[in-house]
Amino acid sequence: MKRSAPGAGLGGKRSVAKRQLRSKLGSEERSLRRRLRAAVAPNVSGPVLGRANVVYELAGRTRAVAHGGMGMVAKLVGALGLAEELDSSLDLLALHKPYYESDHVLNVAYNALCGARTLDDIERRRGDQVFLDGIGASALPDPTTAGDFCRRFDEASVMALQEAVNRARLGVWSAQPPTFFSQTAVIDADATMVPTGAEAKQGIDISYSGVWGYSALMVSFANTAEPLYLALHGANRPSHEGVVPLYDGAISLCRQAGFTDILLRGDTDFSLTTELDRWDDDGVRFVFGYNAWAGMVERAGAVEGELYHELVARAERAIKTAPRAKPVNVKDAIVRARRYKVLRQSAEDVVSFSYRPGKCKRDYRVVALRKDLSVERGDDVLFHEYRYFFYITNDRDMTDHQVVGHARQRCNQENLIAQLKGQVRALHAPVNTLVANWAYMAMAALAWSIKAWCALLLPISPRWAAQHHEQRRQLLRMDFRSFLAAFIEIPCQVIRGARQVRWRVLAWRPWLGAFFRLVDTL
Repeated sequence: MKRSAPGAGLGGKRSVAKRQLRSKLGSEERSLRRRLRAAVAPNVSGPVLGRANVVYELAGRTRAVAHGGMGMVAKLVGALGLAEELDSSLDLLALHKPYYESDHVLNVAYNALCGARTLDDIERRRGDQVFLDGIGASALPDPTTAGDFCRRFDEASVMALQEAVNRARLGVWSAQPPTFFSQTAVIDADATMVPTGAEAKQGIDISYSGVWGYSALMVSFANTAEPLYLALHGANRPSHEGVVPLYDGAISLCRQAGFTDILLRGDTDFSLTTELDRWDDDGVRFVFGYNAWAGMVERAGAVEGELYHELVARAERAIKTAPRAKPVNVKDAIVRARRYKVLRQSAEDVVSFSYRPGKCKRDYRVVALRKDLSVERGDDVLFHEYRYFFYITNDRDMTDHQVVGHARQRCNQENLIAQLKGQVRALHAPVNTLVANWAYMAMAALAWSIKAWCALLLPISPRWAAQHHEQRRQLLRMDFRSFLAAFIEIPCQVIRGARQVRWRVLAWRPWLGAFFRLVDTL
């Protein structure tokens, strides 16, 4: 009997394929670098752009798609069992002709992942046969059907949708190393205005600033910038309305995942004194902004000056290259020359003291931040004044500087909201009722969660641990448009076989190495 050669089995073939893939990727990268270096040379032949003799023709057999990363997304959705979670949680369709609830949800999320701006952009994917072949679908729901599906939701169904996504999220978190759970799970909450000029959208109202629309409340996981829960109200409602069950749901989710230390954060509207004792009894830490009531300002002003100490700002990140020269502040020079009246900060000091809110049965720690401001006109200082900002916490171990630092880091959630608004286009109101728009936001926000899951599931090779950890960090912090360019907008040829759909990458991209590592893991 003839003995098989070493490496002739499946494992050997996969190892050879990986080596060939790494060789091809490295060759493409080196070729690009040589080309760019060679291009930096004196040019006497004329402009570089616009000289190609371009001819178009229609390919006969080759079938390609621009969004080649969607095959990877389909593999990720299948690996997490997301479709099964959605179908088991939602019961909105009497018949499946042919679409299931998960098909409608993923249709909206895939639309955002393909860089779409509106629901009508679904028609582009619906009319792309190569895209449909690539994801294994005979067709996609049209934009009108997608809007009708949003209108089938009630409040309980929207929450069931979000809980189904969070169960899939637990699957991603469970694949993380123990160090992921040894850190503090930080949960942020904030609300943002979703304006609309339409007059017939049910549930809209006018905000304090005179803008018509909705108020979208979001509770997010700050460690990975993932939206955990969304809620929607009329624009004139308090920003914290309905946040307590969402906070509690996020706490339960983090504990179910394996986190033992949980920290809640929010601005002054979220310092809900009716809940502080309960959260404290439950072992949950919190840092909330607190209103600068007249009594609080009076108490902070009565503290002896020597008890205040200067706020230590976070150290700037060290850079390896020579620091750049600081640019001239052109705006400040104009303000001084024209003698505009301005406020300038000269110092920040902090002090802490015990305080019992009226609806609490125990004392908590309040950190007072005192800003020394000077009112100036030109180069003349007119007078000085103090302004106070307060933060309430049940953590007695953090320093005053750390408490203020946590409160300021909450601003990272504003970046997440900006991404969901401007690039994912999730925080928009394309449908005609409040609950339907809430459902649309939850479905579209799934696109951002998928982006975060791609980063969290990116494998780390021990040999290249430092480089791979940095890639994961960059991908997790990457804005949505950059993610689409790196992982989704990859030109691919789609070849349908008897048992598989093969996506053949047609052009090199800098992130292809990480992309193939993720695909191999899935």
